[in-house]
Amino acid sequence: MQIPCLLKPQMRTILPSVLRVAVPFLTAVVFLFSTSACSATSGNSEPSNQQLTTLPAASGNALEASEWGLPVNGQLDYQLGGSYTPEDTVQIVVRDRESPPVAGTYSICYVNAFQTQPGEEDMWSENLLLEGDGEVFHDPNWPDEAIADTSTTQKREEFLALTVPWIEQCATDGYQGVEFDNLDSYTRSFGLLSFENNLALAQGLVEAAHANGLTAGQKNTAEYSEALHESAGFDFALTESCAYYGECGDYVAVYGSYVLDVEYSDEMTTEEFQTLCEDPDSPNGMVLRDRDLAEPGDPAYVFATC
Repeated sequence: MQIPCLLKPQMRTILPSVLRVAVPFLTAVVFLFSTSACSATSGNSEPSNQQLTTLPAASGNALEASEWGLPVNGQLDYQLGGSYTPEDTVQIVVRDRESPPVAGTYSICYVNAFQTQPGEEDMWSENLLLEGDGEVFHDPNWPDEAIADTSTTQKREEFLALTVPWIEQCATDGYQGVEFDNLDSYTRSFGLLSFENNLALAQGLVEAAHANGLTAGQKNTAEYSEALHESAGFDFALTESCAYYGECGDYVAVYGSYVLDVEYSDEMTTEEFQTLCEDPDSPNGMVLRDRDLAEPGDPAYVFATC
Protein backbone atom coordinates (compact mmCIF):
# COMPACT_ATOMS: atom_id res chain seq x y z
CA MET A 1 0.00 0.00 0.00
CA GLN A 2 2.83 2.42 0.95
CA ILE A 3 0.39 1.02 0.72
CA PRO A 4 -1.68 -0.61 1.71
CA CYS A 5 -1.52 2.52 2.81
CA LEU A 6 -4.63 1.17 1.80
CA LEU A 7 -5.75 4.19 0.62
CA LYS A 8 -2.37 4.25 -0.26
CA PRO A 9 -1.01 1.24 -1.78
CA GLN A 10 -1.98 -1.14 0.94
CA MET A 11 -5.56 -1.67 1.18
CA ARG A 12 -6.23 -4.09 -1.48
CA THR A 13 -8.63 -6.31 0.30
CA ILE A 14 -11.21 -3.73 1.24
CA LEU A 15 -13.90 -5.48 -0.77
CA PRO A 16 -15.16 -9.05 -0.43
CA SER A 17 -13.98 -11.40 -3.15
CA VAL A 18 -17.15 -11.19 -5.18
CA LEU A 19 -17.16 -7.40 -5.19
CA ARG A 20 -13.45 -7.21 -5.90
CA VAL A 21 -14.16 -9.11 -9.08
CA ALA A 22 -17.46 -7.42 -9.89
CA VAL A 23 -16.29 -3.81 -9.73
CA PRO A 24 -13.44 -4.24 -12.22
CA PHE A 25 -15.71 -6.40 -14.40
CA LEU A 26 -18.33 -3.68 -14.68
CA THR A 27 -15.58 -1.22 -15.49
CA ALA A 28 -14.35 -3.61 -18.15
CA VAL A 29 -17.80 -3.84 -19.74
CA VAL A 30 -17.93 -0.07 -20.15
CA PHE A 31 -14.39 -0.07 -21.47
CA LEU A 32 -15.03 -2.82 -23.97
CA PHE A 33 -18.18 -1.26 -25.34
CA SER A 34 -16.46 2.08 -25.74
CA THR A 35 -13.34 0.77 -27.46
CA SER A 36 -14.69 -2.38 -29.16
CA ALA A 37 -12.85 -5.60 -28.43
CA CYS A 38 -9.80 -5.06 -26.29
CA SER A 39 -6.81 -7.00 -27.59
CA ALA A 40 -3.73 -7.80 -25.52
CA THR A 41 -0.36 -6.77 -26.85
CA SER A 42 1.61 -9.29 -24.83
CA GLY A 43 2.67 -11.41 -27.79
CA ASN A 44 2.50 -15.17 -27.53
CA SER A 45 0.14 -15.19 -24.56
CA GLU A 46 -0.53 -18.49 -22.90
CA PRO A 47 -4.08 -19.83 -22.94
CA SER A 48 -6.42 -18.12 -20.54
CA ASN A 49 -7.73 -20.96 -18.41
CA GLN A 50 -11.42 -21.14 -17.65
CA GLN A 51 -10.84 -23.94 -15.17
CA LEU A 52 -8.11 -23.98 -12.56
CA THR A 53 -5.32 -26.41 -13.28
CA THR A 54 -2.87 -26.26 -10.39
CA LEU A 55 0.86 -26.14 -10.93
CA PRO A 56 3.24 -28.79 -9.62
CA ALA A 57 3.93 -28.54 -5.90
CA ALA A 58 6.42 -25.85 -5.02
CA SER A 59 9.94 -27.13 -4.52
CA GLY A 60 10.96 -24.49 -1.99
CA ASN A 61 8.36 -25.15 0.70
CA ALA A 62 10.19 -27.72 2.78
CA LEU A 63 9.50 -26.15 6.17
CA GLU A 64 6.31 -25.38 8.03
CA ALA A 65 5.70 -21.82 9.21
CA SER A 66 6.50 -22.84 12.79
CA GLU A 67 9.93 -24.04 11.72
CA TRP A 68 10.57 -20.69 10.06
CA GLY A 69 10.01 -19.05 13.45
CA LEU A 70 6.73 -17.23 12.73
CA PRO A 71 5.15 -16.64 16.16
CA VAL A 72 1.77 -18.20 16.91
CA ASN A 73 -0.67 -15.78 18.58
CA GLY A 74 1.90 -13.01 18.22
CA GLN A 75 0.55 -9.47 18.42
CA LEU A 76 0.72 -7.74 15.04
CA ASP A 77 1.38 -4.16 13.97
CA TYR A 78 0.85 -3.04 10.37
CA GLN A 79 3.08 -0.04 9.64
CA LEU A 80 2.79 0.61 5.93
CA GLY A 81 1.75 4.21 6.48
CA GLY A 82 4.97 5.07 8.31
CA SER A 83 7.57 3.46 10.56
CA TYR A 84 7.57 3.93 14.33
CA THR A 85 8.55 2.08 17.51
CA PRO A 86 5.86 -0.57 18.12
CA GLU A 87 4.20 -1.30 21.45
CA ASP A 88 6.26 -3.53 23.75
CA THR A 89 3.73 -6.36 23.38
CA VAL A 90 4.03 -6.48 19.58
CA GLN A 91 5.88 -9.50 18.20
CA ILE A 92 5.19 -9.19 14.45
CA VAL A 93 5.64 -5.99 12.41
CA VAL A 94 4.92 -5.43 8.70
CA ARG A 95 6.76 -2.58 6.96
CA ASP A 96 7.37 -1.46 3.38
CA ARG A 97 10.45 -2.98 1.73
CA GLU A 98 12.17 0.41 1.73
CA SER A 99 11.86 0.71 5.53
CA PRO A 100 14.12 -1.09 8.03
CA PRO A 101 12.84 -4.08 10.02
CA VAL A 102 12.24 -3.84 13.75
CA ALA A 103 14.89 -5.50 15.92
CA GLY A 104 13.49 -8.02 18.37
CA THR A 105 10.34 -8.70 16.33
CA TYR A 106 9.38 -11.02 13.50
CA SER A 107 9.52 -8.46 10.70
CA ILE A 108 7.65 -8.96 7.42
CA CYS A 109 8.65 -7.03 4.30
CA TYR A 110 5.86 -5.63 2.13
CA VAL A 111 6.36 -6.02 -1.63
CA ASN A 112 3.81 -4.77 -4.16
CA ALA A 113 4.44 -7.72 -6.44
CA PHE A 114 1.78 -7.68 -9.14
CA GLN A 115 1.40 -3.93 -9.69
CA THR A 116 3.73 -0.95 -9.70
CA GLN A 117 4.15 1.18 -6.62
CA PRO A 118 3.03 4.81 -7.01
CA GLY A 119 5.81 6.76 -8.68
CA GLU A 120 7.72 3.65 -9.81
CA GLU A 121 6.06 2.92 -13.15
CA ASP A 122 8.97 4.46 -15.08
CA MET A 123 11.42 1.93 -13.64
CA TRP A 124 9.48 -0.93 -15.23
CA SER A 125 10.04 -2.05 -18.80
CA GLU A 126 6.97 -1.36 -20.94
CA ASN A 127 7.07 -5.04 -21.84
CA LEU A 128 6.16 -5.88 -18.24
CA LEU A 129 3.08 -3.66 -18.09
CA LEU A 130 -0.31 -5.00 -19.18
CA GLU A 131 -1.59 -3.26 -22.29
CA GLY A 132 -4.71 -3.34 -24.43
CA ASP A 133 -5.25 -1.28 -27.56
CA GLY A 134 -1.96 0.48 -26.86
CA GLU A 135 -2.95 1.66 -23.39
CA VAL A 136 -1.34 0.54 -20.12
CA PHE A 137 -3.95 -0.87 -17.74
CA HIS A 138 -4.06 0.61 -14.25
CA ASP A 139 -5.87 -0.57 -11.16
CA PRO A 140 -9.24 1.26 -11.33
CA ASN A 141 -9.15 1.77 -7.56
CA TRP A 142 -5.48 2.79 -7.52
CA PRO A 143 -4.95 4.64 -10.82
CA ASP A 144 -1.31 5.38 -10.04
CA GLU A 145 -0.52 1.64 -10.05
CA ALA A 146 -0.05 -0.13 -13.39
CA ILE A 147 -0.86 -3.84 -13.60
CA ALA A 148 1.99 -6.27 -14.33
CA ASP A 149 1.62 -8.48 -17.40
CA THR A 150 2.04 -12.04 -16.10
CA SER A 151 0.60 -13.72 -19.20
CA THR A 152 3.67 -15.56 -20.52
CA THR A 153 6.64 -17.45 -19.14
CA GLN A 154 9.03 -14.95 -20.70
CA LYS A 155 7.32 -11.97 -19.08
CA ARG A 156 7.23 -13.70 -15.71
CA GLU A 157 10.96 -14.44 -15.95
CA GLU A 158 11.65 -10.79 -16.78
CA PHE A 159 9.46 -9.73 -13.88
CA LEU A 160 11.37 -12.01 -11.49
CA ALA A 161 14.63 -10.47 -12.69
CA LEU A 162 13.22 -7.13 -11.50
CA THR A 163 11.67 -8.24 -8.21
CA VAL A 164 14.02 -10.92 -6.87
CA PRO A 165 16.60 -8.25 -5.92
CA TRP A 166 13.89 -6.61 -3.80
CA ILE A 167 13.37 -9.92 -2.00
CA GLU A 168 17.10 -10.37 -1.55
CA GLN A 169 17.32 -6.86 -0.09
CA CYS A 170 14.56 -7.66 2.39
CA ALA A 171 16.65 -10.61 3.62
CA THR A 172 19.85 -8.55 3.69
CA ASP A 173 18.12 -5.86 5.73
CA GLY A 174 17.13 -8.45 8.34
CA TYR A 175 13.50 -9.24 7.58
CA GLN A 176 12.24 -12.75 8.38
CA GLY A 177 9.23 -12.82 6.04
CA VAL A 178 7.75 -11.15 2.98
CA GLU A 179 4.17 -10.50 1.82
CA PHE A 180 3.37 -10.19 -1.89
CA ASP A 181 0.48 -7.83 -2.50
CA ASN A 182 -2.05 -7.69 -5.36
CA LEU A 183 -2.12 -11.38 -6.15
CA ASP A 184 -5.67 -10.72 -7.35
CA SER A 185 -4.59 -8.28 -10.08
CA TYR A 186 -5.98 -10.63 -12.73
CA THR A 187 -9.48 -9.63 -11.61
CA ARG A 188 -8.69 -6.10 -12.80
CA SER A 189 -7.13 -7.12 -16.13
CA PHE A 190 -10.24 -6.95 -18.36
CA GLY A 191 -9.90 -10.68 -18.96
CA LEU A 192 -6.34 -10.52 -20.31
CA LEU A 193 -4.84 -12.34 -17.32
CA SER A 194 -5.90 -15.48 -15.49
CA PHE A 195 -5.47 -16.75 -11.96
CA GLU A 196 -3.06 -19.34 -13.33
CA ASN A 197 -0.85 -16.61 -14.78
CA ASN A 198 -0.47 -15.03 -11.33
CA LEU A 199 -0.15 -18.42 -9.66
CA ALA A 200 2.83 -19.20 -11.90
CA LEU A 201 4.52 -15.92 -10.97
CA ALA A 202 3.70 -16.46 -7.30
CA GLN A 203 5.57 -19.76 -7.40
CA GLY A 204 8.72 -17.99 -8.57
CA LEU A 205 8.34 -15.27 -5.93
CA VAL A 206 7.89 -17.78 -3.12
CA GLU A 207 10.86 -19.84 -4.27
CA ALA A 208 13.00 -16.68 -4.23
CA ALA A 209 11.77 -15.87 -0.72
CA HIS A 210 12.58 -19.35 0.56
CA ALA A 211 15.99 -19.32 -1.15
CA ASN A 212 16.76 -16.20 0.88
CA GLY A 213 15.51 -17.63 4.16
CA LEU A 214 12.22 -15.73 4.21
CA THR A 215 8.72 -16.98 4.81
CA ALA A 216 6.19 -15.97 2.13
CA GLY A 217 2.74 -14.59 2.90
CA GLN A 218 -0.33 -14.90 0.69
CA LYS A 219 -2.25 -11.65 0.22
CA ASN A 220 -5.73 -11.63 -1.38
CA THR A 221 -7.59 -14.35 -3.30
CA ALA A 222 -8.94 -16.19 -0.26
CA GLU A 223 -10.92 -18.63 -2.40
CA TYR A 224 -7.71 -20.03 -3.93
CA SER A 225 -5.78 -20.40 -0.68
CA GLU A 226 -5.37 -24.16 -1.00
CA ALA A 227 -3.91 -23.93 -4.51
CA LEU A 228 -1.64 -21.07 -3.47
CA HIS A 229 -0.36 -22.98 -0.45
CA GLU A 230 0.09 -26.32 -2.19
CA SER A 231 1.25 -25.16 -5.63
CA ALA A 232 2.99 -21.85 -4.98
CA GLY A 233 4.23 -22.77 -1.50
CA PHE A 234 2.97 -19.84 0.59
CA ASP A 235 3.67 -20.35 4.31
CA PHE A 236 1.12 -18.04 5.91
CA ALA A 237 -1.66 -15.61 5.02
CA LEU A 238 -1.71 -11.89 5.73
CA THR A 239 -5.20 -10.53 5.16
CA GLU A 240 -7.11 -7.28 5.38
CA SER A 241 -10.69 -7.15 6.67
CA CYS A 242 -11.19 -10.91 6.42
CA ALA A 243 -13.32 -10.90 9.58
CA TYR A 244 -15.41 -7.98 8.39
CA TYR A 245 -16.12 -9.69 5.07
CA GLY A 246 -16.38 -13.24 6.40
CA GLU A 247 -13.34 -14.58 4.52
CA CYS A 248 -11.11 -15.61 7.44
CA GLY A 249 -12.33 -19.20 7.38
CA ASP A 250 -10.95 -19.68 3.85
CA TYR A 251 -7.49 -18.76 5.08
CA VAL A 252 -7.66 -20.57 8.44
CA ALA A 253 -8.75 -23.81 6.73
CA VAL A 254 -5.43 -23.82 4.88
CA TYR A 255 -2.95 -21.99 7.13
CA GLY A 256 -4.38 -22.81 10.56
CA SER A 257 -2.69 -20.71 13.24
CA TYR A 258 -0.62 -18.83 10.70
CA VAL A 259 -3.17 -16.24 9.59
CA LEU A 260 -2.49 -12.57 10.31
CA ASP A 261 -5.41 -10.19 9.87
CA VAL A 262 -5.72 -6.40 9.78
CA GLU A 263 -9.17 -4.96 10.48
CA TYR A 264 -10.00 -1.27 10.05
CA SER A 265 -11.62 1.23 12.37
CA ASP A 266 -13.86 2.66 9.65
CA GLU A 267 -15.49 -0.76 9.39
CA MET A 268 -15.93 -1.60 13.07
CA THR A 269 -15.63 -0.12 16.53
CA THR A 270 -13.03 -1.15 19.08
CA GLU A 271 -15.78 -2.95 21.00
CA GLU A 272 -16.80 -4.92 17.91
CA PHE A 273 -13.16 -5.80 17.30
CA GLN A 274 -12.77 -7.10 20.86
CA THR A 275 -15.85 -9.28 20.30
CA LEU A 276 -14.11 -10.77 17.27
CA CYS A 277 -11.07 -11.43 19.44
CA GLU A 278 -13.21 -13.60 21.70
CA ASP A 279 -14.51 -15.65 18.77
CA PRO A 280 -12.57 -18.96 18.62
CA ASP A 281 -12.97 -18.97 14.83
CA SER A 282 -11.10 -15.68 14.42
CA PRO A 283 -7.46 -15.73 13.27
CA ASN A 284 -4.86 -15.87 16.02
CA GLY A 285 -3.06 -12.72 14.88
CA MET A 286 -5.47 -9.77 14.57
CA VAL A 287 -4.95 -6.03 14.81
CA LEU A 288 -7.34 -3.07 14.47
CA ARG A 289 -5.81 -0.13 12.60
CA ASP A 290 -6.98 3.16 11.15
CA ARG A 291 -7.51 3.17 7.39
CA ASP A 292 -4.48 5.34 6.59
CA LEU A 293 -2.20 3.40 8.95
CA ALA A 294 -1.21 6.62 10.69
CA GLU A 295 1.66 6.92 13.13
CA PRO A 296 1.26 7.49 16.90
CA GLY A 297 0.62 11.15 17.65
CA ASP A 298 -1.61 11.57 14.63
CA PRO A 299 -5.25 12.12 15.70
CA ALA A 300 -6.27 9.45 13.17
CA TYR A 301 -4.04 6.77 14.77
CA VAL A 302 -5.89 3.64 15.91
CA PHE A 303 -4.20 0.51 17.26
CA ALA A 304 -5.75 -2.37 19.18
CA THR A 305 -4.88 -6.06 19.44
CA CYS A 306 -6.49 -9.13 20.92
